[in-house]
Amino acid sequence: MLTSPADRAAADLTDQNLQSRIRGVLLMALSNRFDWLVLTTGNKTETSVGYTTLYGDTAGAYAVISDVPKLLVYELCAWRNRQGDGERIPQACLTKPPSAELRPDQRDDQSLPPYEVLDPLVEAYVEGDLSADELVDVAEELSADAELVHRVTRLVDNAEYKRRQSPPGPRITAKSFGKDRRMPITNLYR
Repeated sequence: MLTSPADRAAADLTDQNLQSRIRGVLLMALSNRFDWLVLTTGNKTETSVGYTTLYGDTAGAYAVISDVPKLLVYELCAWRNRQGDGERIPQACLTKPPSAELRPDQRDDQSLPPYEVLDPLVEAYVEGDLSADELVDVAEELSADAELVHRVTRLVDNAEYKRRQSPPGPRITAKSFGKDRRMPITNLYR
């Protein structure tokens, strides 16, 4: 019986992840049947902080946007729509608040900082090799405070095990995950 709010929250998260994993299994089954290549949907920002579900939205053979920060994904979509052969990406997809869409009315900003803040923090930490303490020194420039910096760097570090199990993708930034940046995942590394 789920009695505490923490128990109910864990059950809700489990159910949300199950939905993503079922979708991943179905896509992989179709891939197997029709010899299709499943592309994962996680961008660099989401992958950085672990805002992906193992065996769910990480299921696939190629992570086509795994090194593309979230805000750049939107810029690329807008660029694609300006190419003169019609709108390929519906405006409704580009104007609605970002969401994993695993529960009603879910928005990414309920779990994560706004991408306008998160993208620069991830870039400074991952590509700029700044430590958490160095990030705190420039946090104001990045529209963050010390607590947010430590939260984001902890999320990035804790998500390493997910990134190790994700498919490969192209490199477009100065430093992508994988061979450019790997962190230990055992022995309570911090």
